[in-house]
Amino acid sequence: MDWSAMLVQIKKVLAVKLFSVGETQVLVSSVLLALLILLTSLVLSRLAKKSIDRMLRRSVGGNISGGVIQRLTGYVIVIAGIVASLQAIGIDLSTLFAAGAVFAVGLGFAMQNIAQNFVSGIILLVEGSIKRGDVLEVENEVVKVVKMGIRATLTRTRNEEELIIPNSILVQGMVKNYTLSDSFFLLKCTVGVVYGSDMKLVKEVLERTAEQLPFAVDAQKTRVMMSGFGDSSVNFDVYVWIGDPWLARQYRSRVNEAIWWALKEAHVVIAFPQLDIHFDPPVEQALVSRALQP
Repeated sequence: MDWSAMLVQIKKVLAVKLFSVGETQVLVSSVLLALLILLTSLVLSRLAKKSIDRMLRRSVGGNISGGVIQRLTGYVIVIAGIVASLQAIGIDLSTLFAAGAVFAVGLGFAMQNIAQNFVSGIILLVEGSIKRGDVLEVENEVVKVVKMGIRATLTRTRNEEELIIPNSILVQGMVKNYTLSDSFFLLKCTVGVVYGSDMKLVKEVLERTAEQLPFAVDAQKTRVMMSGFGDSSVNFDVYVWIGDPWLARQYRSRVNEAIWWALKEAHVVIAFPQLDIHFDPPVEQALVSRALQP
């Protein structure tokens, strides 16, 4: 086999002109080099994301697996590979940028919200104030974080509905994180009794009921307070600490049931709305006279 002749043929193939971009001639060799650079960047991007994912799993217990830092690293490597590939072909990027300046401005305005959510995702990751599994209250909706993405955060409501929240809302809006430092949650239940009730007995019954709840985190921290005087009732607030804010609705139902049966056994009447109407004497006499007419 004549290796020298083969090398000459390979050099001829690599020197074949495919097309021209302006004054730049694109050869087979430059295209192959560009493809090699692009494939290398893709492989490096995948390896980098896997390495960062393993480090995050070891450092934060897997709470940010698949988070934005892996994707950001992958995007940077791939974009660098694309730029290097175009330069290997011989394309002048400054000329392309100048030609597409108007398009870039319009695209910039269109991408403003996406960029805002992207930066917000990075802020959330760096701060660590929100992580997977957290229970949040966002715009009066209680949700649990399922996955934190590059643009938005996937959450699930208590009605098993999936809610996609843009990251900018979590950064710029008012967000309650019930599990930021711990998972304890103060549950509040309100009950009203009639004005003729023995208020001392009512408070004793409510305190005893709250302390005997099996799911209360600390029975000594339960509180019963007379919160106010309503139109038809004297209102009491019962405060109970629970260990999982996600189950607040179920626990509130159990507290209400326990209060109902405890007050019923103590012969305390739970109030309901009532309206008393009083007539002036002339109006009352007229109504009585009309009622007595045959």
